Amino acid sequence: MQKAAAKRILVTGAAGFIGYHLALYLKRRGDLVVGIDNFNGYYNPMLKRDRRDRLVQEGIEILTADIRDRDFLRLLLLRNEITHVVHLAAQAGVRHSLYEPDDYIASNLHGFVSILEACRTFPGLKFIFASSSSVYGLNRKTPFSVDDPTDKPANLYGATKKANEAMAHAYHHLYGLSITALRYFTVYGPWGRPDMAYYRFTTQICEGQPIQVFNHGQMRRDFTYIDDIVKGTAAAIDLGAPFETFNLGNNRPADLLYLIELLEKGLQKKAVKEFLPMQMGEVTQTYADIEKSQRLLGFQPTTAIEEGIKLFLEWYSEYHLKATQQ
Repeated sequence: MQKAAAKRILVTGAAGFIGYHLALYLKRRGDLVVGIDNFNGYYNPMLKRDRRDRLVQEGIEILTADIRDRDFLRLLLLRNEITHVVHLAAQAGVRHSLYEPDDYIASNLHGFVSILEACRTFPGLKFIFASSSSVYGLNRKTPFSVDDPTDKPANLYGATKKANEAMAHAYHHLYGLSITALRYFTVYGPWGRPDMAYYRFTTQICEGQPIQVFNHGQMRRDFTYIDDIVKGTAAAIDLGAPFETFNLGNNRPADLLYLIELLEKGLQKKAVKEFLPMQMGEVTQTYADIEKSQRLLGFQPTTAIEEGIKLFLEWYSEYHLKATQQ
């Protein structure tokens, strides 16, 4: 694939996990990158601020802003002559959606419409956004293909991501907005989200706390390393398709109990496991069919979970050791 010309890219949720890594990658390859984030308290904002500080050191402007502020977005797009928007800002997490549904409506629905409205007034702008494997919901056929139905969400988070895809199609149809939806599958790695199982388990094992293992461990996830996700996202930016949907997953699902084994081995400490029934809103397996992504994006994940978890634990040890020394 030929090297693309430099672009002018706005990344929303730039201080988030994927946004941080993507912004760094794009900046280092020569694109102009501007980021926004609202630094909410869904998890410890210190981690977001630490990511932001590293981005600023790289010369990336990071602004504190809410995606529902449409006038601000339009001005930002105009002032920076933005050619591509990568929309990663969203309220994430399945468990949180069971208790705070309004957070998902505010960010994933109101916020999504706001940024679509801002973008549609800029002819030629390319819009790439994070969807999720959660759109596949209660589908039983695996691996999940982008052509599979997505009309049975298992939780509100998945329902809002399904809604985003429908809204995106409407804006493409009405206004000709160039849109690419990326269905991410269980992204993990250094600088990750503390609410995700691999990160949460690591903290609990280190502290000697029991870990909750739902469905008695009979779950599988298509754990996808952050560097692979970033390369796939950058390829989607460069493709600039009129309207496409892609799966970005590892294509090699791993058992939850195997993930725990890897953490125990890396930490040299056994986990205290609390086996529980299936959690409401969860699914037993995710598994990405990536044939289309391989064909059109050249997407080929290369990081096995054994290597990815090793890299995460090395970062975790260094980052949290520094935190205790401050």
